[in-house]
Amino acid sequence: MLPGLTTLAVVVQPLLRLVQRGLALLLPVVLAFSLSACGTAQPSQKVLLSALALQIDLTQRSIADALTLEAAGPPQVSRVRVESQEAMTIGSSKGLHLRGRFDWRLAGDPIRVDSAFDLYLQRGERGQSWRLARPSGSGDGTSQDWLIDPLPLKGETV
Repeated sequence: MLPGLTTLAVVVQPLLRLVQRGLALLLPVVLAFSLSACGTAQPSQKVLLSALALQIDLTQRSIADALTLEAAGPPQVSRVRVESQEAMTIGSSKGLHLRGRFDWRLAGDPIRVDSAFDLYLQRGERGQSWRLARPSGSGDGTSQDWLIDPLPLKGETV
């Protein structure tokens, strides 16, 4: 090795180790902060399953009413995979627009279907609950009107 490079290596190596230690200490803090921030914004899997089941049930009832038919029982929803999530305002509250895929089947039907979803959830007033939000279609293009439905409570069926 050249004498100048040896001196440079002696100076740079301790500096690199110091930077590595600093990053090693800082990375867990940044990671913990980002995970806790995601945790407060992301609804639980149970909330997503409940919201999707309610959305299917409301659509099913609307179709059954229009055709004067008896609506089937509540759907069974499973395996939700969120592909994108966008924070937004729904009415005057915080909300989320979620897209992804899920498995579901109608009551009494043996066939399970894999479908895409487009779901809007509104935060509760205290930030501890979620509500299903559906665009009403009556917006004027600049502001959207929403139909808001509370998610079923524990033990309640859709």
